[in-house]
Amino acid sequence: MKTISTSKSHGGIQGVYAHASAACACDMTFAVFVPPQAKDGPVPVLWYLSGLTCTHANVMDKGEYRRLAAELGLMIVCPDTSPRGEGIADEKDNWQFGSGAGFYVDATEAPFAKNYLMYSYVTEELPALIAANFPADMSRQAITGHSMGGHGALTIALKHPERFKSCSAFAPIAQPSTAGWSKPALEKYLGSDEAAWRAYDTTLLIEDGKRFPEFLVDQGSSDSFLDEGLRPWLLEEACTKSGIGLTLRMQDGYDHSYNFISTFMDDHLRWHAARLG
Repeated sequence: MKTISTSKSHGGIQGVYAHASAACACDMTFAVFVPPQAKDGPVPVLWYLSGLTCTHANVMDKGEYRRLAAELGLMIVCPDTSPRGEGIADEKDNWQFGSGAGFYVDATEAPFAKNYLMYSYVTEELPALIAANFPADMSRQAITGHSMGGHGALTIALKHPERFKSCSAFAPIAQPSTAGWSKPALEKYLGSDEAAWRAYDTTLLIEDGKRFPEFLVDQGSSDSFLDEGLRPWLLEEACTKSGIGLTLRMQDGYDHSYNFISTFMDDHLRWHAARLG
């Protein structure tokens, strides 16, 4: 692991790091905020998964999480959203696929299966790296994310309820297998058999019996992607039918940007801290 930069913030350390990833077959960059409480021992971990076109840096620069994370004693881990680099398959003119758009799946279709194993990366490889190199209490983990990353957070929590004590999302893609900006990506990564997509679709995972105690979801009412891509009412319907607790907050006048995310970041950090103990 290589340290790219570190900077003191609110008594803690904001770092950016890189390593050679076996899952993605390339170098991957990620950010970690270590709160000041870590000097006294391991601290709980909150994973933040970013959305389309983002890197680790978007939430680090715009998410406004450090002040309260330092107060609450939360480590914040921010992975990248895809493999990157020369020789990695991409569609450079398509912002909804390839670089910056890994969708947190393990691709099975050539040529993407060589590098786009983002599910394995964020659920296996990077957690092992965090556990080995940072003062992280891996028995107390939580997960959140935005848009594509909200989709990732919800699906990962549903498949690992024993690992995560809480899960939230900002404007998640509720049903990516039918949304216009995600369905083409799933087909390219996973093939034309839609049965394979179910493992990466929150509503279909719930339909297939996966469970998590409760979710917190914030969604802006003025989000330009609301009706075509995000459709939180599908998540609400699935949670109601299954008995999963869902706090869905429609935030009047807010859009899809980091102005929306940073406004409600404190609420999400407190939600997770209360459940992490």
